[in-house]
Amino acid sequence: MKQNIIYIHTHDSGKILSPYGYNVPTPALADFTKDATIFREAYCVGPTCSPSRAGLLTGMYPHSNGMYGLSQRGFKLHDYNQHLVHFLNQHDYNTVLCGIQHEAGSYIDHEQGAKTIGYKQDISTDNAGLSEPELAEWDYKNAWKVKEWIESYRDDKPFFLSYGLFSTHRKFPEKSHDNKEEIDPKYVMPPSPLADDGPIREDYAGYLRSATWMDESFKVVINAIKDAGFYDNSIIIFTTDHGIAFPFNKCNLFDSGIAVSLIMRVAGSKMNGEEVNDLVSQVDIFPTLCDLLDVEKPDYLQGESFAKRLEEEAFRGREAVFSEINYHTAYEPARSVRTERYKYIKYYDTSYLKINRTNIDNSISKAYYQENGIEQVEKPEEALYDLLFDPGEKNNVINDSAYQGIADELREKLASHQKETNDPILEGHFRVQEGWKINKKENYNPSSKNPDDFLKVGE
Repeated sequence: MKQNIIYIHTHDSGKILSPYGYNVPTPALADFTKDATIFREAYCVGPTCSPSRAGLLTGMYPHSNGMYGLSQRGFKLHDYNQHLVHFLNQHDYNTVLCGIQHEAGSYIDHEQGAKTIGYKQDISTDNAGLSEPELAEWDYKNAWKVKEWIESYRDDKPFFLSYGLFSTHRKFPEKSHDNKEEIDPKYVMPPSPLADDGPIREDYAGYLRSATWMDESFKVVINAIKDAGFYDNSIIIFTTDHGIAFPFNKCNLFDSGIAVSLIMRVAGSKMNGEEVNDLVSQVDIFPTLCDLLDVEKPDYLQGESFAKRLEEEAFRGREAVFSEINYHTAYEPARSVRTERYKYIKYYDTSYLKINRTNIDNSISKAYYQENGIEQVEKPEEALYDLLFDPGEKNNVINDSAYQGIADELREKLASHQKETNDPILEGHFRVQEGWKINKKENYNPSSKNPDDFLKVGE
């Protein structure tokens, strides 16, 4: 019998969760990790919501699958038949959505999203009229809906269940989950590279509150999986889309933007309870599932299976992972290649090498950095970081003679990847198409209602 696949995904969490050593109130996730495989060097293909998820769920890079930017801003897959859900439908899976999806239209429009993607069933609870801070409660209600569905499942067919959480996306909930103590900003430490200043501590406390809702929701779901007898005949995947929604994290090609949680439990795997320190990309998950299920891979996949790594501790996979930015709310074309030790980043818009402030979610932290001159900070056209001695990616050594061999090697590695995957940025800049909603890059507010703050078709 084929294994079920249970895909649990959060919003804007990066690796800032307790299984990765952070003082974040996620004990249920930490308990699950002890009986699963934790990937400590997992990366997304793009540090912005829809491109990263589309990469995972198509096994293709954003510049190949068409998801150049956010689905709620008009971006789409070239072909929704390349989505994992369609593939599993063809292999006689029952495919079920509960909560967030981010590959079709608005991420909270679960009904239309499920229809466009091709889910056979949408079991999400009603979210009409909920404010963003209240969507963490929607996560929790959806967790109980998942529990109800799992307990009543009697079909002989295997299922693919996508349980998507709004948490830990902004705006953060005003209170922690009922079972948790309230979080005092005086006693929190913002993760690197954020400054340890009062406004940022206050803001980060909001992230921690949101994490309590995520964890309590996760606990309901994972306990339901166990109680219903599906724990030992399912592939359980926990992951997120990209880094946290703070400056210098989300929508950045630093590790703080592209590093993600990836915790998997495959029934019977020798690696359950162990860690993997090899490089893994989310684009590898689709081909890995094909190998675990023993089904033929579709020919459009661009990832590399790591199924053997779940059975052979000595197996070595990737030498490098690739990530990209095209659009978030504004155009900011960039590409990166990361090896075990080095990171190379290339920014393509040399006419604007300042921080794209509109690509930073509005927040207390953003306002604090704005007050302190973030508009004066510039990006290099090229950057090279030695991650062994500079894990915070502060010291750009692209012009250091001692690193020229490494720089040339990574330039070539990135160029080869782009050619192999037909990256359109090699032919010139992207241009706005009909239906895309794109802020001008020099703007501050991504939520502006002023039509003059947006690019026109063809720009």
